[in-house]
Amino acid sequence: MKTLLLLASMLIFAGSAESQTLDKKWGLGLGLGGYANLNNSSIGFMPELYLSRYLGSHFDIMLKGDLGLYNSALVNKVDLANAFLDLRLKLSPEGSKFCPYLYAGPGFLADNRISGLNFNAGLGAKYYISKAAALKLDFGYIHGLEFTEYAVTGRDNFMKATIGIEIAFGKSKVTEVEVVPVAVVVPKLVETTPPDVTFTVISPENIAADRRVTETFPLSNYVFFDEKSTTIPDRYVLLQKNEVDNFKEDQLEVFKPKNLSGRSDRQMIVYYNVLNILGDRMQENPSAQVRLTGASPEGNDEGKLMAASVKEYLVKIFDIAESRITTEGRLKPRIPSEQPGGQLELALLREGDRRVSIWSESPAILMEFESGEETPLKPVIINTVQEAPIDSYVSFNVDGADTALNSWTLEIADENGKVQSFGPYTKELITIPGKSILGTRKTGDYKATMIGKTKNGNTLKKNSNVKMVLWTPQQNEEGMRYSVNYEFNESEVKPLYEKYLAETVAPKIPKGGTVIIHGHTDVIGEEDYNLNLSQQRADNVKSIIENALTKAGRSDVKFNVQGYGENLDVAEFDNKLPEGRFYNRSVVIDIVPAK
Repeated sequence: MKTLLLLASMLIFAGSAESQTLDKKWGLGLGLGGYANLNNSSIGFMPELYLSRYLGSHFDIMLKGDLGLYNSALVNKVDLANAFLDLRLKLSPEGSKFCPYLYAGPGFLADNRISGLNFNAGLGAKYYISKAAALKLDFGYIHGLEFTEYAVTGRDNFMKATIGIEIAFGKSKVTEVEVVPVAVVVPKLVETTPPDVTFTVISPENIAADRRVTETFPLSNYVFFDEKSTTIPDRYVLLQKNEVDNFKEDQLEVFKPKNLSGRSDRQMIVYYNVLNILGDRMQENPSAQVRLTGASPEGNDEGKLMAASVKEYLVKIFDIAESRITTEGRLKPRIPSEQPGGQLELALLREGDRRVSIWSESPAILMEFESGEETPLKPVIINTVQEAPIDSYVSFNVDGADTALNSWTLEIADENGKVQSFGPYTKELITIPGKSILGTRKTGDYKATMIGKTKNGNTLKKNSNVKMVLWTPQQNEEGMRYSVNYEFNESEVKPLYEKYLAETVAPKIPKGGTVIIHGHTDVIGEEDYNLNLSQQRADNVKSIIENALTKAGRSDVKFNVQGYGENLDVAEFDNKLPEGRFYNRSVVIDIVPAK
């Protein structure tokens, strides 16, 4: 033992001037420790000797011998002798000073009066104290041999622990050479060509001016509640009892909510009057009954309190009989936005699941073709003017900008050299209303220049020419707009919407008309995923309408189909609140008469 300690001290001293470690081809290990018999709990000393051979960056092979000496349950000095052929798996990169490892392999065991094949396995670690020496510690399991004694069959299995030293010798896998200073010629840096981009401009054939539209707006049957509150939020329009007689579903502009985002204000005025529309319809249809289902992550009781708030408003303000309204509470709505196993943006999803759902079996207050759970309320007709119809937008696409550019700006110059600037942008595709480029002009030839800032700080320019023509619809010409809403992450409409599109929307498309279909999503999820999802939704609606027209023997309709994802430039609604996100999960259908 004194010799072992002296040798270790000498190696530590020798290695103090060099910390780099190299895996040499051979290693000789010597260790001393103890072992325990798991059958009878006896203990003893266990010296160990092994020879290892380097196989690769992760593996060594070892020929190892263990001796079991001075066992506490035996008179004999020698209890067992075991030879092993082990494979050692190294768990750290080559050259590391600290190297943990696992080992396992077959062996031959001589245990008192019996002998035979066995195996062992264990774990350990080496710590290099010089290029050629490492201290080691390992723990292992030795599987013993079955024996029969006094008609009783048993097996002695062992656990062991040893500490020792490993000496490496032989050539390293990396040949060490003398380091000789040499002159290094530094080549002149040559600027590489930045990755290229493709710049394209897509302008509609004719840019529509303001268009009068009759919109059939879907009325959601959800009332969203603020966190930790069972009171109807004040963003909903709540009437006084003396205002009920003057309330008209077709004159909602009089009953505006307190705060509007500026996006789709007329549509959100309709939605925020949902409770008043419901109360008015229930007054006009005395046999209509509803069920209010409150859902809250705080539990069924809080969900029922939320539903009770809505019921109380309808009863007190609209004089609806309590017996016509039933309430219930749930932990989650029947169609939840939060899905099992979901991990992303849970706060926004749970905001959308904290709501009261209105459902009924009464057709008078519901969307046609359906009744029952989660059926939207009957749509509201809105007469409005589209100041910048979606088909009037000019698209500018910089393909490859994501990888080649940090940002890019847009300059649009007319024939007289007047320049309009837009940006900066980081997305590949942006859209701008054509009317905002033309201004008061009826037509114009423009040169669009994309100016990109590359990843290495250089400037990249691309040009494209585009002609824009403003088209003003006739005074008696009116478009139609319909919308269908989707549940979170869904790409196919509910069956009731499929019937609605085929039997209500498709027959109203005039001969030679154009159907502009644009899909949208909310901002929850990855941008690329949402772009693809919105395109799937738009294609889903087109397929339903197109099939209905084909069955009717019609092929005179043009389709313009586009998915915009969560693109905020063209999003119909604001994404700050759950109701805005709900309405953004939609496909909008604009029907334009033939020109």
